Amino acid sequence: MKTPIAANESLLTGFSEPDRLQIEQALAIVASIPDDPNYYRPKGVEVANILMSFQVDLKTILAAILSDRRIEQLQPAINIKQQFGTTIAALVSDVTWLNTYAVYSLDMSDQPNQTEILRRMLLSMTQDVRSVLIKLAYRIRRLQVLPHESYEMRKFVAQETLDIYAPIANRMGIHQLKWELEDLAFRYLKPQSYKRIATSLAEKRTERETSISRFIALLTEKLHEQGLSAEIYGRPKHIYSIWKKMQHKQLAIDELYDLLAVRVIVDNLANCYGILGLVHATWQYLPKEFDDYIANPKENGYQSLHTVILDPDGKRIEVQIRTKAMHEFAELGVAAHWSYKEGGKHDAAVEKSIASLRKLLAEKHSDDILQESFHNQLFADRVYVLTPKGQLIDLIKGSTVLDFAYAIHTEIGHRCRGAKVNGRIVPLTHELKSGERVEILTVKEGAPNRNWIDANLGYLKSPAAIGKVKSWLKNQQQNHNIEAGKNILDKELHRLGIKSPNLQNLAKHFKFADEDKLLEAIGRSDISPRQLSGYFKIPELESPVSIHNPPKKTTNKSAILVNGVDNILTTFASCCAPVQGDDIIGYISHKKGVIVHRKNCDNLQQISHEKQVRLVQVNWGNNKASHAVSVIIHAYSTHTLLTDVTQILAQAKIHITSANMDTHPDFSATLNLIIQIENTDQLSQILNKISCLPNIFEVKRKI
Repeated sequence: MKTPIAANESLLTGFSEPDRLQIEQALAIVASIPDDPNYYRPKGVEVANILMSFQVDLKTILAAILSDRRIEQLQPAINIKQQFGTTIAALVSDVTWLNTYAVYSLDMSDQPNQTEILRRMLLSMTQDVRSVLIKLAYRIRRLQVLPHESYEMRKFVAQETLDIYAPIANRMGIHQLKWELEDLAFRYLKPQSYKRIATSLAEKRTERETSISRFIALLTEKLHEQGLSAEIYGRPKHIYSIWKKMQHKQLAIDELYDLLAVRVIVDNLANCYGILGLVHATWQYLPKEFDDYIANPKENGYQSLHTVILDPDGKRIEVQIRTKAMHEFAELGVAAHWSYKEGGKHDAAVEKSIASLRKLLAEKHSDDILQESFHNQLFADRVYVLTPKGQLIDLIKGSTVLDFAYAIHTEIGHRCRGAKVNGRIVPLTHELKSGERVEILTVKEGAPNRNWIDANLGYLKSPAAIGKVKSWLKNQQQNHNIEAGKNILDKELHRLGIKSPNLQNLAKHFKFADEDKLLEAIGRSDISPRQLSGYFKIPELESPVSIHNPPKKTTNKSAILVNGVDNILTTFASCCAPVQGDDIIGYISHKKGVIVHRKNCDNLQQISHEKQVRLVQVNWGNNKASHAVSVIIHAYSTHTLLTDVTQILAQAKIHITSANMDTHPDFSATLNLIIQIENTDQLSQILNKISCLPNIFEVKRKI
């Protein structure tokens, strides 16, 4: 067995003797892999060396070494869990999955939504933040050895890096990795532009570094004279960033202000403006390039002072001044640069998760806390799945295959009758997991089932999908009511001998926008046959009681006052069934005394001018009285509907005079009740209680 220690001495630097022994054990395993001069893929040891500059822990180094794909081919097989523990084995498993999971396609480059979902999916499906860091280091090494692969593969890997992995590194705050990923990928995608910028930077590197050092030295001296302190450092620009800015601003490289850039970090807000004044007093500055993002923060909350000065040689230097709190907020908080640099949609939940990622990398945690925090904080409420063609769909946690169907298209959801997940038939209630590939099985013509919106049955979790089903059911109920309204109207017109009614005028009379709204109201019993006949032929207001109307009730002498008098014979009109609390008016009849109507009664609105003189003022008396009121309940069909409603009425000690329930082809039901009510307050309370029952979608008093 060859000895790999000497060649990898840097991996042992900074670790204790017991830790060094574990690293040597991992290196020994790698050393046992047979040499293959044609193997150009990243090797675990190479990745571990990249990670050493980030001061990672022992487990990250071990996992990087042991995630070398060639180890899987060793015989006998290496038991990583047994030799190195559960955490290392889990990290290796995560990295192996990230290195082999293939979802990206070049088509996604022009689909920002798809690349964003893929980034979230990759992050959400790993159990430990360190595995993401190892994967990024693997991608660095993959780009470094990419010249050995075909042109097509170089283009694919480079574009995938820019679309997926560089943004992930940026969000995690690992800027050194981000810059290197972008520059290496840019080198393969735009080799001529890369070479032109790199050459220009190399030619002027010494000159640029001299200008920055001279500026920092002089500013430090000026601060010392004023008794101020600050952290000052040069802010280098990488090649890809320079190219993007050149494209965006349509400028040559020599015209970019921030090739020379310095950042100044201070303790408090007052010092920000104090140092700004000092900079402007010491150097000539460009007023048009000054931006106060402290007084006027960017949309994402970013705060800093930006100014551009001219040094003695006439070179432009961009200076950024901010407090430590502003800097931490910009680097770790929800205002991190990635939100606006990538041009992505603002998402507070995502930004919070990414901030958690950065903190997990920066702080020391036990393995259990690290894994639990990462798993629970990062996109815990989302699940990411694929269509058969590889399109990524972002759903809420707990979504079923039926939710997936509605996310694809409303009609796909309506016609869904089955599904396959990873090629296996599953029920519609199957809860999806990230990474699964879903195929929906549909029928040519189909409709949603009312059971799909029953939360207890578990068909749907997404509010959007539930809303689509409810909307379809509502439309079906409207269509049913329109058809029922046509039948009722036809019967009434036939009874009255009317052949060609003007339905537009009829709709206008009852204050509806069109004929369909009128027919729907008739079908819901909002407009009674008596009201329809009243429109075509005004009936006698004291018409006799029919089997379809509750009996008129003669009040006792103190229930109704007629012009203040309480001993006049009064009768409640059956057409509008007034209840104590309603605004009422009396009509003097020939045989039944004063008939009491509601003031908004449609029959009263249609009486002739000659009969209006028989209207008289009436008021409610002090004694309680029982009034028959018709109530209509529309609900999803359920065998407990009548029982539930009658139980509420019984508890309220309200008597039911009549009850009739009709079920409809779309599984809905209409319950018609006549109940005895004392006043409108009692009626309102009981209607509110009934409306709170499950599956009830409308409760109202019949007009």
